[in-house]
Amino acid sequence: MRAWSTVLLVVAVAFAVAAEASKSKPKVCNKGWECSGSIYCCNETISDYFKVYQFENLFSKRNSPVAHAVGFWDYQSFILAASVYEPLGFGTTGDKVTKMQEVAAFLGHVGSKTSCGYGVATGGPLAWGLCYNHEMSPSQDYCDPNYLYPCADGVQYYGRGALPVYWNYNYGLLGDAIKVDLLNHPEYLEQNATQAFQAAMWRWMTPMKKKQPSAHDVFVGNWKPTKNDTLSKRLPGFGLTMNILYGDLICGQGFIDPMNNIMSHYQYYLDLIGIGREKSGDNLDCAEQVVFNPSYKADTAT
Repeated sequence: MRAWSTVLLVVAVAFAVAAEASKSKPKVCNKGWECSGSIYCCNETISDYFKVYQFENLFSKRNSPVAHAVGFWDYQSFILAASVYEPLGFGTTGDKVTKMQEVAAFLGHVGSKTSCGYGVATGGPLAWGLCYNHEMSPSQDYCDPNYLYPCADGVQYYGRGALPVYWNYNYGLLGDAIKVDLLNHPEYLEQNATQAFQAAMWRWMTPMKKKQPSAHDVFVGNWKPTKNDTLSKRLPGFGLTMNILYGDLICGQGFIDPMNNIMSHYQYYLDLIGIGREKSGDNLDCAEQVVFNPSYKADTAT
């Protein structure tokens, strides 16, 4: 009798341990090719709430005859690239509004940086995102002496992609991250739209330096400012994504046109996807922010 009691006690303890272990393990979900093996996949994925017609509305002039990347950018390439980062929280963090805001924010940067729109352009200046996939008239080859990522012979590292990449060391770093040989073949970012989007998403999701946040983190609320950040007016919101992505090329200079243009794309996209610019969030601009990485101190540039 005592032996059976001992066995039952052991079984009960084993069940208790297993139950406790299952509680401590975060729930993960699988939704097929687009999102699997992550708690974020338990939420709606991007293709659930951001449809092809909305992508077409945002970039309605990208295949116009006067555009410079006709037939290159498409919704499928965007979703395929996003599937790599959705398990990490891209477009899958928070409630539906937060998720749609993040997609609009990311694409607002992309649209602004690839636009050929101007004041009297057909459809308005904000309808021309994804007009380019590379820099049209490079002023230099963007080759810098770098022992980690030395320039390949005869290769030029001018701006390419959805968030244009410049300089050999940035192509090398990005190539390592997305497992594509961009150092020797930077042209892949103007030949493959999925890789071009993927490179931009990696930049959005990844801090550039230790103890600094990513654009994703400051936008979705994963990051809390320190006292020094608050004194430097670096607060969570869209404005800080510009600080992280562009530094003092855009931020800390007042309400300059390049900053206003990025903000305008973001708000225009919020309107088009049905969220509305009234939900742009707090801290929209970076006009008075102290930048994380001043260019005069930087050892690399993006």
